[in-house]
Amino acid sequence: MAAAVVSLALGLLYATGATALDNGVGKLPALGFNTWNLYQCDYTADVLIEQAQAMVDHGLVKAGYNNFMLDDCYSLKERDSKGKIVADPKKFPKGMKQFTTALNKLGFRAGIYSDAGYRTCGGFPGSYGHEATDLETFADWGFQYLKYDNCYIPFDNVTQENVYGRYARMSDAIAARAKKTKSTPFQLALCEWGWQQPWVWGGRLGQSWRIGGDIRPWWSALSSIINQASFIATETRFFARNDLDMLEVGNTNIGTPPGNLTFDEAKSHFTAWALLKSPLLIGSDMESASKETIQILENNDILKINQDPNVGEAVAPFRWGYNPDYTWDPAHPAEYWTGNSSYGVVFMVLNTQDTPQRMSFNLTESWAIRAGRVYSVYDMWSHTNNGTAYRSISLNLPPHGVAALLLNDAGPEPAGREPYCAGYWQCSFPNGTYYSN
Repeated sequence: MAAAVVSLALGLLYATGATALDNGVGKLPALGFNTWNLYQCDYTADVLIEQAQAMVDHGLVKAGYNNFMLDDCYSLKERDSKGKIVADPKKFPKGMKQFTTALNKLGFRAGIYSDAGYRTCGGFPGSYGHEATDLETFADWGFQYLKYDNCYIPFDNVTQENVYGRYARMSDAIAARAKKTKSTPFQLALCEWGWQQPWVWGGRLGQSWRIGGDIRPWWSALSSIINQASFIATETRFFARNDLDMLEVGNTNIGTPPGNLTFDEAKSHFTAWALLKSPLLIGSDMESASKETIQILENNDILKINQDPNVGEAVAPFRWGYNPDYTWDPAHPAEYWTGNSSYGVVFMVLNTQDTPQRMSFNLTESWAIRAGRVYSVYDMWSHTNNGTAYRSISLNLPPHGVAALLLNDAGPEPAGREPYCAGYWQCSFPNGTYYSN
């Protein structure tokens, strides 16, 4: 026992600092569908396959949404005599393997849900103390992706591990099984809700980590999540990323007030999630999805930034805008964001106010822009080339609206034009005289 405690203590000492878990899976954010927000516990295999078929029919699988995540409530309340989780025969009368096979035929990789505690958040068997057994069950059923929650936590004097140690149990079990069976490891998504800063340690155990509580389909909830992401956007990289929770761009049936985002809010929601390199798991009904919803979800210009094979980092704020920089305000998160990509320099401008706004920025506020250059401007929502930008860009945005721009170097600035500097920061003539514009 003493050796085990020492080993765990050493593991926790090395848990500081975010290092991506490059185990061959989860290099890029997962795209797909998650059952929870739409169905919670009220579903059957047939209902879920109908939803999967709607994803195919709308072209979403072809667009890259090829993960189908089965969330909570799929099992009986108790394990069998051998300690194994048992699929609910009323929900899955033909068995779980038949369900995942049907998903595979539609082009999906199947994902499932469990919990690091005694029970799942819905009160079904959790995986604490059963990590290896449950992994074998999930693999036998045909799953390859595991969302791992944080309910019904054992007493501290039982685990003596804290949250990192409880998640490490499953991460270690995944690695051990992959080595033993010479198979691809499960992809692990941590659902820790952000209480103990998983953006610091989560990348050592899984490929994504939730940064807060469950999403709700109205603007105040979305802006609150973006606010939190404003401070930790730089923690995203290949194989490790902040998970902003599910996409709610379509119709939904949970919660009050009514969960109908405006079209501009839905665009902002999708843009922020995608450019912040969050997993994009749809949580709304695709069978009744509008053309506008599909238009948003299939925006290839935005998706290709999320799925960039060469740049793993997300956009990050360069200016808060409505508030002074680094202000914590769930109603008004950072408004001006930038990052690099394989396709050009990315800018996201977000109007967090309830009224239309004229919004402006200097190009050189972005670290990725070269000073003294002209840039071509591509609008990732209108899908149009909008000429060139010289020094600054101004935009008119609707309430809670967004702009997503892609800039590429188009050559040096025209000679002889003043001001010589885009900003005043210690810009100097050769003789040492400061130039102030």
